[in-house]
Amino acid sequence: MLKAVIENHQLIFTADMSDKFQSGFVNIFGAPNAGKSTLLNALLGERLVITSHKVQTTRHRIVGILNEPNYQIVFSDTPGIIEPKYKLHQKMMLQVKSALEDADVAILMHDINEPIDDFQAIVDMLKLKVPAILLLNKIDTVKDKKIIEERIKQYAEKFPKYKVLGVSAQTKKNIDKILPLVLEYLPEGMPYYPDDSMSDRPVRFFVSELIRQQIYEQYHEEIPYHAAVLIQSFEEKPNLNVIKAEIIVSRETQKVIIIGKGGSLIKQLGINARKAIEEFLGAKVHLELFVKVRPKWRDNENYLKEYGYNS
Repeated sequence: MLKAVIENHQLIFTADMSDKFQSGFVNIFGAPNAGKSTLLNALLGERLVITSHKVQTTRHRIVGILNEPNYQIVFSDTPGIIEPKYKLHQKMMLQVKSALEDADVAILMHDINEPIDDFQAIVDMLKLKVPAILLLNKIDTVKDKKIIEERIKQYAEKFPKYKVLGVSAQTKKNIDKILPLVLEYLPEGMPYYPDDSMSDRPVRFFVSELIRQQIYEQYHEEIPYHAAVLIQSFEEKPNLNVIKAEIIVSRETQKVIIIGKGGSLIKQLGINARKAIEEFLGAKVHLELFVKVRPKWRDNENYLKEYGYNS
């Protein structure tokens, strides 16, 4: 906590050590579709990051800040750990590496239905040097409680350095048990961000992500993985936000699919995305969507920088 004192006629703010204040970076790691984004939303009590049942939805490291009177936790949702096939994937894995470097505490997420060997491969790759909490997610999909208990015991025995907890990020089962575990490891220190901060990302970023989420929901097969969203303009008017966005795809055939017969699919995409953005902003939105073809953009350094992949 901050304490105001007067020295030499100047007002100075110092740390009040009578009240312990904890702050630090708690970064979330795991395989694609392990539930990392759903977990962060549950921990924050806000729908901050997009989610989808499709893998590789998260492409950026996204910070979510939890502020309470005695602590500030700076969470990071990170892309799912994969073997890179494109420069885009390489950029995603660099963001995982960045999160490894500044973590005070790591949260490892693993689907309780997936093999323990898959998790071992992730552990070997991460080479963690900080305290870790292992969350076995999706326990709501396992009907037999004895199986859940057996698997938790199996992981606890194989990874004795980790605190192991079974959770369901989707139904919020045992989510309330995570913060006490985090606070056991979180260092004392001053806040990193103002206490009204929710993230370090601008509004435009979240708007582009909401459009991209609707692409994941509406289209199938390769389309979501070949699509990027770029906000061209964001004009705040007294009663309306006017937003123009480009949807980037790799091939003309993908552009045809995005638009749909007579423009039917892009019209529906616009309706769904506008509703999601209005809910997020709490304001009316006029949304215009355009589709542009940029061949092999996932392997083009200049395009990737333009779309926000700067790592």
